[in-house]
Amino acid sequence: MSLVPSRLLLGPGPSNVPARVRAALAEPLLGHLDPAFLAIADEVQERLRRLFGTRNRLTIPLASTGSGGMEACFANLVEPGDVVLVGVAGVFGERIGESAARHGARVLRVETEWGRALDEERVAAAIERERPALVAIVHAETSTGVHQPLARIARAARAVDALLVVDCVTSLGGLPVQLDEWGADAAYSATQKCLSCPPGLSPASFSERALARVARRQRPVSSWYFDLGLLAGYYGQQRVYHHTAPVGMVVALAEALRGIEEEGIEARVARHAQAAERLLEGLAPLGFEPLVPAGERLPMLSAVRLPERVLRAGEAVVRRRLLERHGIEVGGGLGKLAGSIWRIGLMGTNANPEIVDRLLGALQEELNAL
Repeated sequence: MSLVPSRLLLGPGPSNVPARVRAALAEPLLGHLDPAFLAIADEVQERLRRLFGTRNRLTIPLASTGSGGMEACFANLVEPGDVVLVGVAGVFGERIGESAARHGARVLRVETEWGRALDEERVAAAIERERPALVAIVHAETSTGVHQPLARIARAARAVDALLVVDCVTSLGGLPVQLDEWGADAAYSATQKCLSCPPGLSPASFSERALARVARRQRPVSSWYFDLGLLAGYYGQQRVYHHTAPVGMVVALAEALRGIEEEGIEARVARHAQAAERLLEGLAPLGFEPLVPAGERLPMLSAVRLPERVLRAGEAVVRRRLLERHGIEVGGGLGKLAGSIWRIGLMGTNANPEIVDRLLGALQEELNAL
């Protein structure tokens, strides 16, 4: 007998996991220093390099959620008094600023209206004016469904010798990510979104410039657990014991990455885009409107304004009915958008026409009952 009900997870994460990844989770457990496991860990690192679009040697699955990946970046790359410029277009940009400040940074914010991408020229001008030690940008803002362009911002950061940190939590595996082409120095993601793996790992990558900055620190890294020098010893040739890796999750991630490469990233990106288009076309007659203008929208996470009849009934009530009567989860808004939008995720294995049609059918049934 199952301990949990079956759900179709169409919120901002986690997403559903394909059968092959679930089967990988059920494989026999290995020791975290067993040669067989270390070979799988090496495979994961190499596949992550390809997915991140980088040759960074320190590209690893951190034993944490995506928020831990964020913490690792700022614990290592920020020292007290450093100027950090953060692009804020939603909740996760705000969270970056909070993390950097807790590590002693003097945080400067460039903000925009929630539901819009940051103006790259405006961010670049702020970088040129302030000359920060570090620039941090969210590639895919999960709270608003915005896809942030990065090329101009990356060039401006490199021109003043600032490190560039990119939040790829929602984009990795659903949008092209090209760290080396962008000139990004650090990036972090999470397994539970477009990678179609359970939550628990944060794929992350650090350039040689970033590692050199860590080596020049005047003070020890503020987190022992996330100290990149120690982690490099564990994931390097010496395999120096640092922590007990979550073996089952790394094995599952290896299988998820194999599936991504078999499909091909171009085909995967196209599949996410087609699913999002089908969703928005189906929602329009029901009175739902996109929050984000065309050209700035994420394909894997659609933020939609709610029709009046859903607002009158109570958006949380309607979401609850979708969950209880149809087994479908969708996400509500966060922060200043709470109560006014839904966030509908079509991530990884869930980005397909049958899933979209199942949601639209259930939603039509519930709207007819209002």
